[in-house]
Amino acid sequence: MTPLEVLESRIEAGTLTRDDGQVAAAKALTDLHQRLAGWRIRDGWVRHKTAPPKGLYLWGGVGRGKSMLMDMFFANAPVKQKRRVHFHQFMQETHAGIAAWRKRLERKKGQDDPIPPVAEAIAQDARLLCFDEFQVTDIADAMLLGRLFEQLFGIGVVVVATSNRVPDDLYKDGINRQLFLPFIDMLKDRLAVMEIPSGEDHRLRQLTAAPVYYAPLDDSADNAMQEAWERLTQGAEPQACTLTVQNRAVTVPREAAGVARFTFAELCAKPLGPADYLALAARFHTLLIEGVPVLKPAKRNEAKRFVTLIDALYEAKTKLVMSAAAGPDGLYKEGDGAFEFARTASRLMEMRTQEYLAAAHEEALAEEGLED
Repeated sequence: MTPLEVLESRIEAGTLTRDDGQVAAAKALTDLHQRLAGWRIRDGWVRHKTAPPKGLYLWGGVGRGKSMLMDMFFANAPVKQKRRVHFHQFMQETHAGIAAWRKRLERKKGQDDPIPPVAEAIAQDARLLCFDEFQVTDIADAMLLGRLFEQLFGIGVVVVATSNRVPDDLYKDGINRQLFLPFIDMLKDRLAVMEIPSGEDHRLRQLTAAPVYYAPLDDSADNAMQEAWERLTQGAEPQACTLTVQNRAVTVPREAAGVARFTFAELCAKPLGPADYLALAARFHTLLIEGVPVLKPAKRNEAKRFVTLIDALYEAKTKLVMSAAAGPDGLYKEGDGAFEFARTASRLMEMRTQEYLAAAHEEALAEEGLED
């Protein structure tokens, strides 16, 4: 099915409400889908009988359904070698690939530029690259992107991206931004730029359609969490992913459409720290956390991690849907740090309010905290 067919089927089924901006974007993605279907390879993945189709850059405000539309496009895109990846993760992997290349023998054979071989390796895995949350805040990324994408486009990689920012606002006010401007021009030349205009914030509507805190832990809470997951991901296919944080892998067992789902044990019974939670807060606009128990004094380490996690989510305005054994005030009444936990309980209550749910996700703030 094309993206437009998928969107129309969900509107007809009542899963989604009709939104003219989303319909227009789905039509543009369907046009690209059809052009990709007519794209044929000759002599392997480097040369093509026809020029690669022009990609697409979708941008718009929070809650406009960009990730959902990307899911619809990617799931049925008629390209075998394709990849959908969060842009921040892609850049982490690229920097790691460059570092690995420099350690190998090729550099001793007179090949001093790692960009062409790294770009070829990327293209061998994916002739269609779909980037979610395309944004540039890091100077190392900014200085690399022009040469990397020049190689990728030259090989024939097709790029589709979603972003909260128009291309001209990427790396806005960044250091040495004038060196980044040619990349913006290249992006606008190789990708059709389309805005999903302001309209209803569908994310906020889905968040406020039902409570976001469920207690006690019972079948009703379990069912409510599952319904929240389905409502917020809007039919997107869940998958696992891995974040790289300070050269360590942080596994996300379930994520879709910018939403990640965890159990309390997966987040707080493991040796995760502030940088890990900041990375999660930066990457996902909403977290679902299931099975938060009443914490006893012996669980002080889990309680401390939970406090750190909630602080990271709160500062980034990441939205939280949670099931717990008790209300916020009853989660940690005694033990080391129980007095300080009162602030966490207060934040949990604030994170349930309309004002908090309507606040923009401060992804850049979370990433700056991670870099610190």
